[in-house]
Amino acid sequence: MYQLEHPWLLAVLPLPLLVWLLLKPYREESASVRLPFFGEVAEAAGLRPAPGAVTPRRNWLQWLLAPLLWALVVLALARPQYVEPPIRKVLPARDLLLALDLSQSMDTRDFRDPGGRLVTRVAAVKQVVSEFVRRRSGDRIGLIVFGDSPYPQAPFTMDHALVQSMIGEALPGMAGPRTAFGDAIGLGIKMFDESKAKQKVMIALTDGNDTASRMPPERAAEIAKDRGVVVHTVGIGNPSATGEDKVDLETLKKTAAATGGRYFFGADQQQLEAIYATLDQITPHDEETQSWRPKRELFMWPLGAAVALVVAYQLLMAVFSTLRRGWQVARKTA
Repeated sequence: MYQLEHPWLLAVLPLPLLVWLLLKPYREESASVRLPFFGEVAEAAGLRPAPGAVTPRRNWLQWLLAPLLWALVVLALARPQYVEPPIRKVLPARDLLLALDLSQSMDTRDFRDPGGRLVTRVAAVKQVVSEFVRRRSGDRIGLIVFGDSPYPQAPFTMDHALVQSMIGEALPGMAGPRTAFGDAIGLGIKMFDESKAKQKVMIALTDGNDTASRMPPERAAEIAKDRGVVVHTVGIGNPSATGEDKVDLETLKKTAAATGGRYFFGADQQQLEAIYATLDQITPHDEETQSWRPKRELFMWPLGAAVALVVAYQLLMAVFSTLRRGWQVARKTA
């Protein structure tokens, strides 16, 4: 699409015509033969002398070029532009942080896949969470793993292939054998400090109880609420076990409730898939878009055409004048 940045300048197009109609022609005085008795001659003839003047004559090419050049200059001043098709940029409206428990108990083979085979907890979690990441195309996603301590694995990024790769490389025990659930939430809150997203959501998954945190999960949940971070909790494993292997469902429920999130429990891979499908639904794919239309300036074309016409006219007149003088000289010598 073509447009003029200053279309109002086209209103000055008739200005030369108005000047020509309203103002007197420019007159240039020139020297002439002086007669000492000119007054007497004019008086005898009954004439009244008028001021002498020379009005330059224009050729037909000047009459044609003058309005054309004026129109080209005015068009250049109006800044013609070519407006290209709009370019849209999708901006994430949400920062989503995944916190995965990688304590040694995640290597327990007590999860059944959809085919009924027993698999380790970590294998089921990696498959389900990786698929969840694939579906969240409009979110910036970060990753934390925790055991004895929490460790950031991936900052908030739109490079979801990187996050999936980090999830695929996760191994039980790589963060230590114990569970620091409260510290993991604390680290997540710290990662959200630099976030400017409207929605800040954290999904924390664990299969044990908190035995290694310096910050109690209850206190971490209070801070998360104050910072506007919603924490959804997912418990897996055996709630009937003893010691560290027993998943603390009560703490997960309280943590989620305190931040406005939801609590889930998955006993096998199929239930885990249903949980993350639910999380995908309750955390809608909101996206912000920015769009702009690039503009290309075109004023140089009419301006260049005007300059080219002036140069061509001057060259043509110079050639014509040279030929005419040569013809006059040849005629005199003949």
